[in-house]
Amino acid sequence: MKEYLTYTEEVRNALENGLPVVALETTIISHGMPYPQNIEMAKEVEQIIRDNGAVPATIGIMGGKIKIGLSESELEEFATNQSVEKVSRRDFPYILASGKIGATTVAGTMIAAQLAGIRVFATGGIGGVHREGEVTWDVSADLTELAQTGVAVVCAGAKSILDLGRTLEYLETQGVPVVGYRTSEFPSFFARESGFGVDFRLDTPEEVAAVMDTKWKLGLNGGLVIANPVPEADALEHREIESYILQALQEAKENGITGKQVTPFLLAKVKQLTGGKSLQTNIALVKHNAAVAAQIARAYQATQR
Repeated sequence: MKEYLTYTEEVRNALENGLPVVALETTIISHGMPYPQNIEMAKEVEQIIRDNGAVPATIGIMGGKIKIGLSESELEEFATNQSVEKVSRRDFPYILASGKIGATTVAGTMIAAQLAGIRVFATGGIGGVHREGEVTWDVSADLTELAQTGVAVVCAGAKSILDLGRTLEYLETQGVPVVGYRTSEFPSFFARESGFGVDFRLDTPEEVAAVMDTKWKLGLNGGLVIANPVPEADALEHREIESYILQALQEAKENGITGKQVTPFLLAKVKQLTGGKSLQTNIALVKHNAAVAAQIARAYQATQR
């Protein structure tokens, strides 16, 4: 396993010296946002993590290696290269063996983070059960990964283009704790509300760290969802965004868009329908998640001493 991992000096030093580290994904850079907003966001998020007392480890696959931490030129490659493939659990063997460049999804980043010994991961929103998933069986591998891989995922809930009720039911079945960070309601990515609750509300990084530590010391495998709502100033109105999502879903269906292409299509369409506001909200929530993740990583590291 170790022959497939490489580290930047900053990340290697942090891991060797027991410093808090926060994993970051690359799919959000390659497939989630347009250029140049994607590279600007990636650099700003890394700096936010440093400013909050942790070390960022942006994860991607290049040249047959899982890179735990990326250089500035490598970040630029993920932001501009049109042939970057999305990598989830099933894709690791092929992308590594072929030497292709691969951007890790939530599931892919969780796997790489666990291999590297990183316990906290900041992202935008997790994947989940797609609308009409009871017909299409389109269920994100993020959910099964959360059931088996021991990483806490700080996110603004699940993407609001999904069926949030079924997503939460699936997580419950898999025994994945859904923690509301300073909220009792599960956030819906662009909006702070969804109409659904969380399993537990926790209000400090120390409380979250204590739950993480207890879960894993008990030998209960799998991760946690740390649902952190987008800041109020950047949030979109839930009913408004829902109407745009329904319109985007209809267009996706009419155009025969399926599988890996669904989420990028829907996010791009919602961006168009909101006049670019959804992209601003997306960037704001990722930054907010990065700050909270760094604080949780620091608190968790303190429990390990």
